[in-house]
Amino acid sequence: MNGKRPIEPSSGQVGKKKKKGVMAEFSDAVMEETLKKQVAESWSRKMSFSHAVVLDMDPFLHCVIPNFIQSEDFLEGLQKELLSLDFHEKYNDLYKFQQSDDLKKRQEPHITALRKVLFEDFRVWLSDISNIHLESTIDMFCAKYEFTDALLCHDDELEGRRIAFILYLVPPWDRSLGGTLDLYSVDAHLQPKQVVKSLVPSWNTLVFFEVSPVSFHQVSEVLSEEKSRLSISGWFHGPSLTRPTNCFEPFIIRSPHIPQDHEILYEWINPIYLDMDYQLQIQEEFEERSEILLKEFLKPEKFAEICKALEKGDVEWSSQGPPNKRFYEKAEESKLPDILKGCMKLFYSEALFLLLSNFTGLKLHFLAPSDDEVEDVKEGAAASAASDTEGTSHSSSEPENNQAAMSTTSQQNNGPMDSEPERNEAGKELTVPTCYGELRRWKTGHYTLIHDNSNTEFALDLVLYCGCEGWEPEYGGFTSYIAKGEDEELLTVNPENNSLALVYRDGETLKFVKYINCRSLEQKKTLPHRTGFWDFSFIYYE
Repeated sequence: MNGKRPIEPSSGQVGKKKKKGVMAEFSDAVMEETLKKQVAESWSRKMSFSHAVVLDMDPFLHCVIPNFIQSEDFLEGLQKELLSLDFHEKYNDLYKFQQSDDLKKRQEPHITALRKVLFEDFRVWLSDISNIHLESTIDMFCAKYEFTDALLCHDDELEGRRIAFILYLVPPWDRSLGGTLDLYSVDAHLQPKQVVKSLVPSWNTLVFFEVSPVSFHQVSEVLSEEKSRLSISGWFHGPSLTRPTNCFEPFIIRSPHIPQDHEILYEWINPIYLDMDYQLQIQEEFEERSEILLKEFLKPEKFAEICKALEKGDVEWSSQGPPNKRFYEKAEESKLPDILKGCMKLFYSEALFLLLSNFTGLKLHFLAPSDDEVEDVKEGAAASAASDTEGTSHSSSEPENNQAAMSTTSQQNNGPMDSEPERNEAGKELTVPTCYGELRRWKTGHYTLIHDNSNTEFALDLVLYCGCEGWEPEYGGFTSYIAKGEDEELLTVNPENNSLALVYRDGETLKFVKYINCRSLEQKKTLPHRTGFWDFSFIYYE
C-alpha cells in the first residue's frame, strides 16, 4: 500500500472516515464555570473541596474526578484498543508491571481522541485552576498491573513534570484486590513516613496530583489473580519547582573487629570450612567469580539453636525506613537472647575477619597473607598433593587439623591474637578493616531500594540466612546486584537455609532486596507460624 487516497472512495472507506472522527469529551460538570472557579480558589488557598470534583490537600495536593469521560461507548472502544497494544514487562528494584509503548504517536482513533482531550482541552482547564503554565508536551502510556505487580514508594519528580495523572479503566474493584494508589505523609526532613490515604481504582475515574518533593506515593501490590488493573498514566509538563537539598542519612558507624581468638570458629563453624586446603579452593573460586555460597556453614546444632530463638519471638524488632529507600525489620542488638548475641559476636570477631581474608584474598586483617604468600601456600599444597598420591591423603570435608585454618607465618598460638596493626615501609599505619552488621527480619511487603545516596565503594557483603525452608525465588526476598545506571542483574542471591553468601562489589555495583510479594504467604501451608525469614547481614571494608 502506498497510502494515497483513491479518487473514488468505496463504501468501506466511508466507514473508516467515521472511525477517524471519534471524539472524546470530559464531564460537563467539570466544565461548569462556577465549579471551575471554586476549584481554582480552593487550589490557590490550599483548601479541600468536594462537589463533582474532590480536591484534597492531605497528605499533598491531589484531585479525584469520577465519571471523567462522558461516553461509555467511547471508554469501551478505548479499552479494546489499549488491550490490543504490545505490553513490555517493566522490572527492577522499584516496580514490576507491564507497560505499553509511548502513546504519543499512536494512531488508533480512541487513543488519538483521548490524547487530544487530555493534552488540549483538559490541559487548559488544569492550567486555569492551578495557575501553572502547562506545556503541550505529551507524556502518556498505558500500564497493566496483574497478580503480584506493584510500584513502590517514589515521588515522580523528574525535570519538567508538574502534574501526574491516572485514568482508571478497571473492572469492578475494591480494596481487597490491592492495586490502590497509596499516598505517604512526610517527616521534618521531607522523607516519606507512612501511608495515610489509599485511593481505590474505579472505572472512568481520573486522579491527578501536583508533583513535588513531598508527593510520595505507591501502587500497592495487586492481590487478584483474575483481574487486571488497567490505566492510562502520564504527566503534564511545566516550569520545574525548586527542589530542596537532598536529605543525607547519618553515617552508619562501622566497627573494627572484636578481639577474639580462633576458638570461637571451632565452636560455631562447620569444620570443613576450617581446613586450610579447602579455604584455598574457596579463595580460588571467589577470586574468579567475586562471589560464593558456602552451604551448611554453621554447625547443625548451633544453627538449630539460632532458629529456635528466632521462632520463639523474644526479639525486639523495629521497622527500618524511610520507605523510598527500605522497609524491613531490624533486631535491637543489645536485647538479643544469648545465642543470637553469640552469633553476632562471631561475625564481629577478629578470628572471622581473618577467616574471611582466607576465603576471599581480601586484606581484612593485618595477619592475612599477602598475594605472594598465598601463591607459596598454593604451590606447597600442590606439591604435597603430588607426593601423597601413593599414600593416604585427607579430603577437605574431613580435615586432619582444623587449626590450620588460622595458621600464618606469624600466628600459631592458642591465645588472643596480637592486634597491634602493621605499618608500611614508611611507618604509616595501615587502614583498619571495619564492618557493620544487623540481624534482619523479612516478611511480605518488605524490600530495599537503590537510591541517590546508595553507598558505592568496595566492600564484602556477607549474609547468613535462617528460616528459609520452602522459600521460592518467585516470592522475592532475593538480593540482586546491578551495575550503576543499569537494570540488568549481574548476580542474584536467593535465600537458602544455613548458607553463607559472600559477594565482593566495587564502587559501580549496587544491590537491593527484591520486594517480597503475597506468594510468600504460601510458606504458611507447611509452616503455619512462619511469616518470612531472617538473615544476619554484615558488610566488611578493607
